[in-house]
Amino acid sequence: MTIQFIIHLMQQAFFTTLLISAPILVFSLVVGLFISVFQAVTQIHDATLTFVPKILAAVVSIVLFGPWILRVLIDFTTRLFISLPGFVR
Repeated sequence: MTIQFIIHLMQQAFFTTLLISAPILVFSLVVGLFISVFQAVTQIHDATLTFVPKILAAVVSIVLFGPWILRVLIDFTTRLFISLPGFVR
């Protein structure tokens, strides 16, 4: 196992992590932006008004993108198990 192999494996792991977290983060970011604009326009500054919609957006995005996220994780895990003999060399 060489240093280049470990670096490549870590790059794949980081990329997969970014890939599976992106839909949830984007949904929460967009909802947070809309709520912030709504609060600025109406001058309603309630703490629950920001947290509850973001949590609901995260849950909805997990439900919508859950199968895709699972498929990406399964593909990464499969590639990792297939490359296991390369770890021993």
